[in-house]
Amino acid sequence: MTSRDDIVAALRSVIDPELRRPITELDMVGETSDDGTTLSVEIKLTVAGCPAADRIEADVRGALSAAFSTREIAVRLSVMSPVERQALKDKLLDGRAPRSNPFGAGSLTRVYLIGSGKGGVGKSSLTANLAVALAAKGLRVGLVDADIFGFSIPGQLGITAKPTRLDDMILPPVAHGVKVISIGMFLEENKPVAWRGPMLHRAVEQFLVDVYWGDLDFLLVDLPPGTGDVAISLGQLLPSAKTVVVTTPQVAAADVAERSGSVGLQTGQTVFGVIENMSWLQQADGSRLELFGAGGGDAVARRLSKLSGSTVEVLGQVPISVRLRECSDAGTPVVLEQPDDVATVSILGIAEKFAEDRIGLSGRRLKLSV
Repeated sequence: MTSRDDIVAALRSVIDPELRRPITELDMVGETSDDGTTLSVEIKLTVAGCPAADRIEADVRGALSAAFSTREIAVRLSVMSPVERQALKDKLLDGRAPRSNPFGAGSLTRVYLIGSGKGGVGKSSLTANLAVALAAKGLRVGLVDADIFGFSIPGQLGITAKPTRLDDMILPPVAHGVKVISIGMFLEENKPVAWRGPMLHRAVEQFLVDVYWGDLDFLLVDLPPGTGDVAISLGQLLPSAKTVVVTTPQVAAADVAERSGSVGLQTGQTVFGVIENMSWLQQADGSRLELFGAGGGDAVARRLSKLSGSTVEVLGQVPISVRLRECSDAGTPVVLEQPDDVATVSILGIAEKFAEDRIGLSGRRLKLSV
């Protein structure tokens, strides 16, 4: 007969798609039995109607079939009791108070606030692809779509799933290895949002404190264009974040992009760098057609260097790409779908600079258990 310990050992490879941790670690394995012919196991889902139920069941069957090929496999799905669910939440919080900001002082997560002075410069497309590129490196990445009025991240990443509610905790959908939250996930179809300042602050705060992010290496925040309430609120909530400014080569766009970086300096952030998007159109003969002029990224970097008192670099220039636009519309990141595209090459280079800026453990106190 197969022991429970053997069954649990076989299930350690099954990862909860939302929590990104083994189901054995989350105490989701219930009763088990083996009558010599059929191996039966109960899996306790976090909530009724769990959107990941089918995937979890399939993964459990696959793991058990691989380990015990001579047995029939029977999987029964149930739901955690309130007591079990509370124990799970306590485990996920790991000693942190409920509704506290996990990205405060001492956090090992590098946070980037990615903004622009105006809309239409491709900020959201770049943010989505940078997040996916970082996740493809094996890094743990979260993405907040803080553009409350003009949210677009779910569509760009092909996300149709809704967040799962674990009582007062929100489990964000995961796409291409990135945990994502957006106000668009809570609305019916394409319903507009018409909120004033206090509601906006409450929404972005909830994205930080009510969402279970787990241990992240990077959190990317797609800011709305301009210097309004959301940018100010996030600057106050994330004082240790770094600002990334997206502009185009056009002089008019560079002038307003400077303001996006300036508001970050006023709320305590340092400027990590500038990304120039739509820098040129690559021609068939290899030449470059600069449709929007040239020099906007360098101009913004120079001005922000002067304002901040430290050097601000241009992180990269991203050419105009039809494939980038097509992939964004289709919800399939270009960095995965078109690895040789000119935009992909540039975005991957920028992602490498992000990855090199990862927070290290040197000099930090570590929690150890004995």
